[in-house]
Amino acid sequence: MGAVTIVGSYVVALVVDTDRLPVAEETVIGWNYHETHGGKGSNMAVAAARLGADVRFLGKIGRDRYGEAFLELLREEGVHDEDVLYADATPTAVGFIISCTDGRNIIVTDRGANGDFSPDDIASHSDPITRADVIVSPLEIQLDTALAAARVARRHDVFTILNPAPAEDLRGHDLDCVFALTPNEGEARVCLGLPPDDPTPDEDIAVRLHELGVEHVLLTRGEKGVLWVSAEGARVVPALRVNVLDTVGAGDAFNAGLAVGLSEKRSMAEAISLGVTTASLSTEARETVLSYPHRDAVSRRFSEVLSSIA
Repeated sequence: MGAVTIVGSYVVALVVDTDRLPVAEETVIGWNYHETHGGKGSNMAVAAARLGADVRFLGKIGRDRYGEAFLELLREEGVHDEDVLYADATPTAVGFIISCTDGRNIIVTDRGANGDFSPDDIASHSDPITRADVIVSPLEIQLDTALAAARVARRHDVFTILNPAPAEDLRGHDLDCVFALTPNEGEARVCLGLPPDDPTPDEDIAVRLHELGVEHVLLTRGEKGVLWVSAEGARVVPALRVNVLDTVGAGDAFNAGLAVGLSEKRSMAEAISLGVTTASLSTEARETVLSYPHRDAVSRRFSEVLSSIA
């Protein structure tokens, strides 16, 4: 069993459905208000645990009912919760989502305790990093915090996966401590200071990201799979053919599967294939946490991806 530590975020999602998105100063009637677990770090922790890894979560929450609900989720999923920190004065992060029946939505988030998770916290709580095989950090926490964790990991021969979501311009930052960078198509461009819809071909974008110092760039492209760029060149890892119902959280599932594969000392091709299989299967169900598959389901289709790498 490999050891994976998520250095990341939890966000509670407060969701209401509506037939039409409101315009400025307008009130509309909604329905189906509900609260659900969210945040990329939380999603990755659950997905990795379902794949059989020994998972720890290092992050920060508020002293409120949302934070307690998160701790309960971790316990239910078998994720170690003893490294979860409390913010002194800020609440657990929240996202307010107005979801329209036409598929569009409006989202406003408050980083809350995630914004208080600092490099100082990494310095004083490095044990869950040093005892891991792999750490994963999304950028719902501060970039400086994620890179501080990556530097600790590098000193202890621990792999770091940096998922730049939400994306930031990474030029000018020391990324030699990052083993794998995992943006989607839009995020990859933002990481280079470009608009997310810049027309530069994906392979050129991935090569430029690789030149920033990371060992592997894994550009996730939905149904087109993953573009993998390393010192050995560029390869394509195709997605599985599945009945897609909901793609929300699939990127988090990919990062979890990749981390689990690396923690098990698999080859890079095998680890990427595990990530792609996990992500593909997660799109066959709705609700992010509920959609994440267990290891037996992933194992049944893993070889389909591995054998088709170009």
